[in-house]
Amino acid sequence: MHLMPESADFQTRLGALPIATYEAGETVLSAGSRTGQLLILKTGKVSVVKENVEIAKVAEPGAVFGELSALLNQPHAADVCTLEASQFHIAEAAALIGDDPAALLYIASVLARRLDSANQALIELKRQVQAGPRSEIGQTIKKMEMLLSPAAASLVYAGYPYDPYA
Repeated sequence: MHLMPESADFQTRLGALPIATYEAGETVLSAGSRTGQLLILKTGKVSVVKENVEIAKVAEPGAVFGELSALLNQPHAADVCTLEASQFHIAEAAALIGDDPAALLYIASVLARRLDSANQALIELKRQVQAGPRSEIGQTIKKMEMLLSPAAASLVYAGYPYDPYA
């Protein structure tokens, strides 16, 4: 059974949602705020900034913003600012997630891809650290692993048969 919904199918479902347009340089979501909304990128490009560090530039239609805030019932964790004129489908998070299992599955697949990418980046970083002298990078990795593994979970997960760095 294939669980990941097709992006095109989800995009079709978005047609019923209102669209908001932002000009270049506008803040779409602010860290610390609570909007209760999901923003799904239709067109344009944004920058995601957390603690004054740009963590991503996103231009992929269908990218979802505000999902962590909605799912974890917490304020937005990052600023999302437009880099060019951008359009977003706007949805009330509780309604979309609660009423549309396909939307919830789509959001889960987006988060799973993001986690997989983070895992790959962490593994590559660990390889680089092991190849060179121990440094602050190694200490930072250990701190990241401790912070991100509250119940003995690890960024290296079931998709990998073992942790080569253990």
